[in-house]
Amino acid sequence: MKRYDREFKKQTVEMIQEEGKSVAQVARELGISNITLYYWVRQYKQDRKEAFPGSGNLKPSDREYQELQKRIRDLEEENAILKKATHFFTKDRK
Repeated sequence: MKRYDREFKKQTVEMIQEEGKSVAQVARELGISNITLYYWVRQYKQDRKEAFPGSGNLKPSDREYQELQKRIRDLEEENAILKKATHFFTKDRK
């Protein structure tokens, strides 16, 4: 599977949007499938600044969400430990 960098994708989408070329025409010129180009256009329309983050990279908003989810899991685990410790220490007092 061929990989394309962010700049190439951006230029390709801009060629479609700004130059008025059709997706099919650009696909033929570049040897890329129509489906791939439609996907790139959709990504670009959704978020120009953060479109095409790259392999293994996340958009800043997705990264923040992932970090918050991890923080929630960590806090839930800490809470469970504290509940067990509280139960353990209060059991001995009875």
